[in-house]
Amino acid sequence: MLKRIEVKHLTLGMYLHEFCGSWMEHPFWRSRFLLQDPQDLARIRATEIHEVWIDTSKGLDIAPGTACVSRAEADAQLESDFQHLEDLPTQPAPPAPAVTPQPAGMDQELRRAAAICSQAKQAVVTMFGQARLGRAIDTAVAQEMVDEITDSVTRNPDALISLARLKTADEYTYMHSVAVSALMVALARQIGMDDGATRMAGLAGLLHDIGKAAVPLEVLNKPGKLTDDEFTVVRSHPVAGYALLQGTDLPEPVLDACLHHHEKMDGTGYPHRLTGEQISTLARMTAICDVYDAVTSDRPYKRGWDPSESLRRMAEWTRDHFDSRLFQAFVKSIGIYPVGSLVRLASGRLGVVTEQSPGKLIAPRVRVFYSTRSDLRIPPEVVDLSEPDCRDKIIAREDPARWQFPDLAQLWSDLPDPRW
Repeated sequence: MLKRIEVKHLTLGMYLHEFCGSWMEHPFWRSRFLLQDPQDLARIRATEIHEVWIDTSKGLDIAPGTACVSRAEADAQLESDFQHLEDLPTQPAPPAPAVTPQPAGMDQELRRAAAICSQAKQAVVTMFGQARLGRAIDTAVAQEMVDEITDSVTRNPDALISLARLKTADEYTYMHSVAVSALMVALARQIGMDDGATRMAGLAGLLHDIGKAAVPLEVLNKPGKLTDDEFTVVRSHPVAGYALLQGTDLPEPVLDACLHHHEKMDGTGYPHRLTGEQISTLARMTAICDVYDAVTSDRPYKRGWDPSESLRRMAEWTRDHFDSRLFQAFVKSIGIYPVGSLVRLASGRLGVVTEQSPGKLIAPRVRVFYSTRSDLRIPPEVVDLSEPDCRDKIIAREDPARWQFPDLAQLWSDLPDPRW
């Protein structure tokens, strides 16, 4: 049985099933293991992780009377919270820009987005190269790329955000910046920021990790467990990025977001352990977008989580980690079941989410392709769950690792090889 407990109740002999926090918050390569080494227990308690999931079928249980939450209880609460998102007041629409890009269908915008991703990746590679050599970063190029990203997200918010997530582990550092920029633009539009503030959010996303140019590549791309010293070096990147961007013509809020995107609402983040309103809105937005793209992306040492599963896990951390209002807006901006999520329908079919349905967070468009009743692939078919005459609905998220479908990305994108 899975139980969520506070770290202070963790003891040797328990089986650690999952940290309640992203793998950026702790130095452990594995997240599931029998806790036998006192040094591992001490290292866990030294992190900013507050809670963990333990599996009592594989290790010791908690002492009677110790506070805990079961998996079923946690899932029921999260489902209730997500179901109520549609009832929340709609944020004011952002003022229309001088030139509004015309809306585009998913198929049409995916091809544009592919070109933008390729160009933006090269621009980020160049910026990181300039930073490693101690040269000034060309902010004009960054501005141009943010304009392209903003226009694409305005035409169709699903396309670029979903495509940028499909990065290879080798391209992670660069494409992560592009993905976070797109997510920031979508979130800014969701909360009603004007055109200038939206582009500033996109800039913060594109440049938030520029300080990783100061981290040795052998540490940044290490495929295994980081030492405590290496973990400290990685955590120095916000300060390094802030230093690299000083003296440029970038707005101060962008620099602040680069410096403080790893701060947490409860004050356990870094580098300055800011709390609540001490953290700027732009930095709080960047924290959400940064973590979402990180945990959904493949890394040399870990496969990314499914998009909808990532939102579920992030929701469990919101009390301590994120601004709850902004997190709710973030979920509304990408959907409860983001594009690429593997889901099970009431009909017994499995499908992958291909596009959101406007105003219907729990009823996206899904390409069904597998029957669990016959245990066979079926001809792919797009089902719009928001249609009034549609009697099917999503009843569960599915773990792609369990099914091992090799073509999930192609099924939702219709692109032969959408990974970078």
